[in-house]
Amino acid sequence: MSSTAVHNPVRQSGFGWWKVLAAGAVGAAVVNLIVFAVAGLAGASLVVVDAGEEHPITVGGVIGSSVVPLLVGLGSALLLALWKPVFLRIAQYAGSGLALLSVAGPLSADADGGTVAALSLMHLTLGVAVFATLHLHRRHRRQDR
Repeated sequence: MSSTAVHNPVRQSGFGWWKVLAAGAVGAAVVNLIVFAVAGLAGASLVVVDAGEEHPITVGGVIGSSVVPLLVGLGSALLLALWKPVFLRIAQYAGSGLALLSVAGPLSADADGGTVAALSLMHLTLGVAVFATLHLHRRHRRQDR
C-alpha cells in the first residue's frame, strides 16, 4: 500500500452541534438554578418591582430565561454557520457581548441588593455559556478536519 493510498477517516468525537447546544442550555440552566438557590438561602427577596407591581422570580422563570435565549441564539448561529462558518466566531463574541450588556437590566431593577446580584450573575452566566458553547463547537469542528 503506497503512502498516498492511506485512508484517513474523519475523526468523529460524537459531540455534534445539537449535543453542544443541549449541553450549553442545560449547563446554563443548572448554574442559574444554583445561583437562584444560593440567593434564596442568603435572604434575597427574589422579587422585582416594576410599575408598582411585584414580579416574583420563580424556578420556571429561571429555567425559561436560561434555556430559551440560548437555544434561539445559538441555534440561529449554528444554522447560519452551515452557510458561512464565520458566523460561529461572530456569534461567539456578539452573543457574549449582548448577554453582558443585558446586565444593565438587573442593575437598574427595583429590587433588593441580593436579588440584583443574583440576576446580574445569571446574565453573566449566559454570556459565559454562549462563549464556551460556541468555543467547544468551533474546537470540535477544527479537530474533525
